[in-house]
Amino acid sequence: MNRLSRAERAQVIRALVEGNSIRSINRMTGFAQNTIMKLLVDIGDAASEYQDRTLRNLTSTRIECDEIWAFVHAKARNVPEQHAGEFGYGDVWTWMAIDPDSKLIPTWLVATRDEFAAHQFIADLGSRLANRVQITTDGHRPYLAAIEAEFGPDVDYAQLVKSYGRDGGEGREVSQARKYSPSKVTSQEVHVIAGDPDPALVSTSYVERHNLTMRMGIRRFTRLTNAFSKKVRNHAAAVALDTLYYNFARPHRSLNDPYPRTPAMAAGVADHIWTCEEIAALLD
Repeated sequence: MNRLSRAERAQVIRALVEGNSIRSINRMTGFAQNTIMKLLVDIGDAASEYQDRTLRNLTSTRIECDEIWAFVHAKARNVPEQHAGEFGYGDVWTWMAIDPDSKLIPTWLVATRDEFAAHQFIADLGSRLANRVQITTDGHRPYLAAIEAEFGPDVDYAQLVKSYGRDGGEGREVSQARKYSPSKVTSQEVHVIAGDPDPALVSTSYVERHNLTMRMGIRRFTRLTNAFSKKVRNHAAAVALDTLYYNFARPHRSLNDPYPRTPAMAAGVADHIWTCEEIAALLD
């Protein structure tokens, strides 16, 4: 980035990771929208490369996995006919893994929600772990073959299968009031798939909570707005930047004892809380 100083890049990064849109950052800083977008793509690439290199040989003992939906260019029903079925138009899923103890995100993947993406995601996860882990996922079937292929018998794996439904009430008023509310979990079942997972630790609560963090912190994931990504590369860059900020620069409230720490510090891959200036320096 030749046109923005490190301090200016940090200013834009700080606004991006706090959930501001490109247009709002343009209004706040005066920097051109194209300049802001180019910085997002460049810093997203740098964030992805840094974490790919750094998040290795992790000593996690538990992992939770989930997928979060978004769309790019247009919702699936509005995708132009010439782009129907083409990745980057319509539904896009972000696969997420989290360590419930350190709260670290060891890997993620922006892709489709099919078996190929599951194998790619789980293979990358396995390459980062140093020891046997207990894994919990939802009931998404592609996880079964992917985890078997990557870990074989060397894993304790369970699926937490939840059933959802609406919580009582009748009539149009109730229906409209709950139109944008999440469905209520009506029941859940634990399916032990491999090894001997501890039933008390079978959970997807942490990764589902992180999905909420993403929806609040990445403007492109905010529902019912026009801030969605127009290109999948921009979408992936926003996820990479947000994940770097979450892992290295944002102290987690559950990790304040004995002092404020980020997930990367708790996992032993960082020794201090990063600043946005340090993130900006990845482009120097």
